[in-house]
Amino acid sequence: MKVQLLNYTRNPEETVAQAARLCYSAKTIEQIKMSTMEEKPDKLIRKIIKLGHYSVLEHVSFTFGIEDISRVTSHQLVRHRIASFSQKSQRYVKAGEKENFVIPKSIQDVSDDLPSKYQQLFDNCISFYQEMVSRGIPAEDARYILPQAIATSIIFTANARELIHFFRMRCCNRAQWEIRELALKILKLVQEVAPGIFRDAGPSCLVGPCPEGEMTCGKPWIKEKNNQN
Repeated sequence: MKVQLLNYTRNPEETVAQAARLCYSAKTIEQIKMSTMEEKPDKLIRKIIKLGHYSVLEHVSFTFGIEDISRVTSHQLVRHRIASFSQKSQRYVKAGEKENFVIPKSIQDVSDDLPSKYQQLFDNCISFYQEMVSRGIPAEDARYILPQAIATSIIFTANARELIHFFRMRCCNRAQWEIRELALKILKLVQEVAPGIFRDAGPSCLVGPCPEGEMTCGKPWIKEKNNQN
């Protein structure tokens, strides 16, 4: 899995602070802009997040380039609807004879022939796909045989408010392992460029009781966990 931060709103924390100050100040926008440049926005940002004034976080956005995730995970990612996505098309981009694919660790670690069977089945699907395309079947129809394990690429853009929600859902220990790994990598990237906004970002148990009820993992989330990836 490869994740990179392609772009983001310039001076994201200053932008959020300016929006927050405007809501409670009689000053002009230019005066607010100047005062924000002179004062560090950290304290104000922590206050507005604590108060739940999340709308001001919508003024800054972040764009990520993501490669080598499975279609299983990309299907979960696009469920975050307050975001924008551009994904490699299986209709217009034909699968090659050798495609990257994702194999879960639970299968990799099995000592018998299960991993090789997994690999063989994937190869068979790709081979049959190639045969169909060579015999004139449109790629948009041949793709129906492609496994969900096949690797894909996607560009993902979201504002800071949606990212905080994304982290609460997907950094959770109960999230599926691949999208949790993706969420932790994204969290690490945004904390580097906007530490004030994302200082306390992570699963829901960081800011309150676990929302999973009886299905809770029962384990406190370690804040430094995102540095392990």
